Amino acid sequence: MMRQGAVLFDELIVILAVNPEKRSFLPMEQRVRLLESLAADLPGRVRVEIRMQGFLAEHATQLGATHLLRGVRNASDLEYEKTMARMNARMQPELQTVFLVPPPEYEDVSSSLVRGFIGQPGWERWVQPCVPPPVLDALKKR
Repeated sequence: MMRQGAVLFDELIVILAVNPEKRSFLPMEQRVRLLESLAADLPGRVRVEIRMQGFLAEHATQLGATHLLRGVRNASDLEYEKTMARMNARMQPELQTVFLVPPPEYEDVSSSLVRGFIGQPGWERWVQPCVPPPVLDALKKR
């Protein structure tokens, strides 16, 4: 998504949101560093921001964004993302949502799926095709 977004937009701001209902596998600071390392070779300007609270649409508008870039892996993602896009448009009508579809090899990959493999004998073999090398390294160290 970052690679596609960096081609589509002059500036790409990757916003990491804090969801109090979910427990992240990696600490926020490490997630930021990983995203920054993955964006280092991308064209255009890419930066990583953390949103601790509040609504994504409002935060994006405050940052000067004109679009929200969202990934859609399957039909259930699409239904959820359409609902969110409509709500975001109510909050910030000038903000447009753009949906991108990942390559087929990633359409079934989710953080929950990856987390479910970690710790099982031989997990690295199955997780390696699902995550970038720096993320795999971080998961091995955890």
